[in-house]
Amino acid sequence: MYKEMAEEAIKKYMPHEKEYQEKVIDAMNYAVDAGGKRVRPVLMLLTYKMLGGDEKIIEPFMAAIEMIHTYSLIHDDLPALDNDYLRRGRPTVHVAFGEDIAILAGDALLNYAYETAAKAFSMSPGDIRVEKAYTVLAKRPGIYGMIGGQTADVVLTGKKPDKSELMYIYENKTAALIECAMEIGACLAGADKVKTENIRSAAGHIGMAFQVQDDILDMTGDEEIIGKPVGSDEKNQKYTYATMYGIENAHEYVKEQSEKAISMIKAVVTEENEHCRNLLAIIESLVKRDK
Repeated sequence: MYKEMAEEAIKKYMPHEKEYQEKVIDAMNYAVDAGGKRVRPVLMLLTYKMLGGDEKIIEPFMAAIEMIHTYSLIHDDLPALDNDYLRRGRPTVHVAFGEDIAILAGDALLNYAYETAAKAFSMSPGDIRVEKAYTVLAKRPGIYGMIGGQTADVVLTGKKPDKSELMYIYENKTAALIECAMEIGACLAGADKVKTENIRSAAGHIGMAFQVQDDILDMTGDEEIIGKPVGSDEKNQKYTYATMYGIENAHEYVKEQSEKAISMIKAVVTEENEHCRNLLAIIESLVKRDK
């Protein structure tokens, strides 16, 4: 149900007008339409509903977070970075449209994400919740979040990072966007500062578990199931938690981080509701996934 709601929101806000920019819009839609788990908009929606939110104002933010995530994947796959040819079981955007259009499509999705989220201001003029949510959306994917983590990842490629460097990459490259999604859900639901910070911290643990599970799948997964090449990290000379500390320790880390997230979320709500239970179930499924 929640994934379908996310898909509906994303489809509603994606661009379809086609003039001279037709090719870049085609590439944007190609990347977004490839699907995926829609983890970030779903986590945003569940957090929002768990904390009592029930308005359409969440929808432009759900679409925006998926646009930002998709742009990051398009750029990650480029020859200058990971040089991957397969994403979600389909040719990557630079393979399908050319490197030039792929760069522009990533840029376009990032810009259009903020144009989309800004629609919430006219939906609820003067709403402090929207202002807070938009500020979070502007910060977490940037140089003090996702881009910062990606930069460290690039700089340290081919070098063995120490644990603090590796954690910095994971906390920013992956966890920051999950924190962004859930923090926005809390802001739009009108949660107070303490609850919002606890949600953000729980999301950070989810992000860390999610990334280490990705590391495990990159070493042990089935390409046909996960929809992208296995062994990409080794090919790109990247050290991961799983390669540095072993598969068994990586599994234990995923378990520890997910348990911390679940415990923190339970502490936020005075009484578990349907949306809380569904959120906890999704966290469990994410860290036990095979794709």
